[in-house]
Amino acid sequence: MSAEARTAEDGSVHAAAAAPVRRRGEALESAIYRAALGQLTTDGYAGLTMEGVAAAAQTGKAALYRRWSSKEELVMDALRAALPPARPAPDTGSLRGDLLEVVTGLRTAMFSDLGAAVRAIMSEIDHQRARVFLELVQERVVEPTTALIAEVLDRGTARGEVRPGAVTPMVTDVVPALMLYRIKMCGGGAVELDPVAIVDEVLLPIVRR
Repeated sequence: MSAEARTAEDGSVHAAAAAPVRRRGEALESAIYRAALGQLTTDGYAGLTMEGVAAAAQTGKAALYRRWSSKEELVMDALRAALPPARPAPDTGSLRGDLLEVVTGLRTAMFSDLGAAVRAIMSEIDHQRARVFLELVQERVVEPTTALIAEVLDRGTARGEVRPGAVTPMVTDVVPALMLYRIKMCGGGAVELDPVAIVDEVLLPIVRR
């Protein structure tokens, strides 16, 4: 093959690689959501652009603007699609075992790719602009977690492991509040958010007889 032919062939390959992938509906939206969350974790909220998301999703920028007028709207929909549904409360047979499962699950979520994307938003946006994101996290993450903790503690009360009257909104808020504080204010990593320490040193002493 001549040098001219190889050059032409290479150009065709590069052009094909750069061409948008033809997808529609849910397949296209899923690719865009993955690209948006991926860019959040690597570049942060400030570094996320509609152009960058379109390139990562291998689609045209127009495909994004037909669906979302701003990156705020895109990120909100990406988070809604990625946040998992509420899970049932664990039932290991003991209060401590149940609480360890809840706290471990929350820590895993916080340090997942999705958790990293949420942390990027929370750390970069001022409180007023972040309000809508905070409300989503409250609704889809914090409230389901406190509900799980309340259910586990209520079950512990019935078994005699928790003193009557110990299960209050303040108590059920302790775990997510502590973990969010450690991450946001102290730069805590997964090692610092030890489920055993949180359960044994914080939550159980508060609720036990």
